[in-house]
Amino acid sequence: MAQDARLARWRADTPGCEHVNHLNNAGAALMPRPVVDAMTAHLALEARIGGYEAADAVRGQVDETYGLFARLLGAEPRNIALVANATTGFIQALSSFDFAPGDTILTSRCDYTSNQIQYLALAKRQGVRILHADDLPEGGIDPDSVHRLLRANRVRLVSVSWIPTNSGLVQDVAAVGRVCREAGTPFLIDACQALGQIEIDVAALHCDYLSATGRKFLRGPRGTGVLYASDQALARGDHPLFVDMRGAVWSSPDAYELAPTAKRYEDWEFPYALVLGMAAAARYALTVGVGTARELAWALAARARDGLAAMPGVRVLDRGCTRCALVTFDRPGRDAERVVAALSARKINTVASLKWYNQYDFVEKQVDAAVRMSPHYYNTEGEVDAFLEAVREALAGA
Repeated sequence: MAQDARLARWRADTPGCEHVNHLNNAGAALMPRPVVDAMTAHLALEARIGGYEAADAVRGQVDETYGLFARLLGAEPRNIALVANATTGFIQALSSFDFAPGDTILTSRCDYTSNQIQYLALAKRQGVRILHADDLPEGGIDPDSVHRLLRANRVRLVSVSWIPTNSGLVQDVAAVGRVCREAGTPFLIDACQALGQIEIDVAALHCDYLSATGRKFLRGPRGTGVLYASDQALARGDHPLFVDMRGAVWSSPDAYELAPTAKRYEDWEFPYALVLGMAAAARYALTVGVGTARELAWALAARARDGLAAMPGVRVLDRGCTRCALVTFDRPGRDAERVVAALSARKINTVASLKWYNQYDFVEKQVDAAVRMSPHYYNTEGEVDAFLEAVREALAGA
């Protein structure tokens, strides 16, 4: 009964639940009312008194945001930068390293699409080598492979996506972090799909950097992200290639002085309304409890996988010992984008994951496109069952 009351309250806080069966939380979750209220209130303030003046008025609330995200990540406020999105934070961290020809970036075979493109761009422009660690037989990066490759190559950075966009796989980034710490190699984690559905402790992950977004399982607004930079990274003097006047002071005609905290990764043009919405999302997540969110969302995902696996010809594509709230599936001979469109016609939100999103994983699975659904704690078993019934009908009608 207590669980029913909590679910009813979460859904009452989420206006979108009245309109759609939203199973695309790995894309962008439905925002709870406090997030929307925080943003609209600030926009109204900007319209009434001016943008700079409104920023001054909410300075204390913005300062609190760093503490909220420090709690979510197991860090200190000084280690937190508020950025435009997870990819922006990732690029800011990546640009902290002055790569030279022959330097190696070691990554996984299930890294995020944009990250892989950025590695290839560095290879093309800077002569950087890109190595991909082996997968474990059950899926996910093999920490022993990372260890072997670190010993045999001049690896400047190890970078891994915790949860890839095209699968429910949860990679063992903590084990990779331990290997990197022993080798003294910097470690960057893309936690874009993790924040809000997995409890995070950056100390246990042994990472130098961790980037994440606000719009997915955190349930914040689009156009927001967070970057964690460790004390070790800050002490090294790491900073982005294009640091701006929020991240440094022009101290003399030929010198600049870095901000002492992770704010050196931020931009002067700061989206105050979005940041306040992001703060409200972080506060809401802490109230719900990330552990609670994980337990409920992963149970709904498991229900969906079981139902899909029972359908003739349907392949559930998720691998790994640990599987999260992303569920991917296909049925050979059926167009994934048409299935997504058929579900959308019933006001069930999912998305297609395409082959070029992961040239390693989907090629090995012989998949051109898959359907991805991703429940969260405010979804219901009834919504998952409605999704399964709609999939049956869509596949039968195809």
